[in-house]
Amino acid sequence: MNDGGKGPMTPSSEASPLPPPMVRGPLWFTLQILLQNFFCVWLGYRACGYERLEKEGGALILANHQSFLDPLLVGLPLRRPVSFLARANLLSVPVIGWILRNTFAMPINQEAASTASLRETIRRLHHGFLVGVFPEGTRSPDGGMSELKPGFAAIVRRAKHPVYPVGIAGAYQALPIKSWFLKPTRVRIVFGEPLSVAELEQYASREQDAALIELVRTRIAACCEAAEGWRTTGKPPAAV
Repeated sequence: MNDGGKGPMTPSSEASPLPPPMVRGPLWFTLQILLQNFFCVWLGYRACGYERLEKEGGALILANHQSFLDPLLVGLPLRRPVSFLARANLLSVPVIGWILRNTFAMPINQEAASTASLRETIRRLHHGFLVGVFPEGTRSPDGGMSELKPGFAAIVRRAKHPVYPVGIAGAYQALPIKSWFLKPTRVRIVFGEPLSVAELEQYASREQDAALIELVRTRIAACCEAAEGWRTTGKPPAAV
């Protein structure tokens, strides 16, 4: 997405100026409107709990990862853009790469994740962005939640911003690994109660990473369970 006339962002350059974190911009806004209509019809898409997100200020969104659809599904109900971490090799794919480069994506090399990616993520949080991360690191092979990679813990410790757990259900059934056809099925997204900065400060040292990872895993898993229950019964969760 562009920054209101100043040209597209170049997320690979840490020194480049960042656009306003509250402005979705024309590409993001257009895709959002188109996909909202399509997903609501084809996937019966519904989301809840996103009203909890602060209207301004940086925050980290941590979600389970079922499908290539996940960044779209998480960002769809929000009136703020989300800057997602994306595999660096995706930015060289025609069309997809252009969209990622113009919708705030941050490239990360999964084979050699660097401190530059960590610094850029924290820079965007401090700038006021919502930053989206899938801590499993890759898509689930069976739709279930995989073990969380520990890399996100360093972001949580150093950034000192709220963390919002998110559960995705139905995306695996709609577009599993190695599938290129979007199957009609129910998809539900649940945004859970945030972990506040005060809560997260209890895990300020690296020695507490295991406890922090388990806390986040538990909160995401609760959102996943609520989303799956909503998907299968049709009844939205009372609270998560």
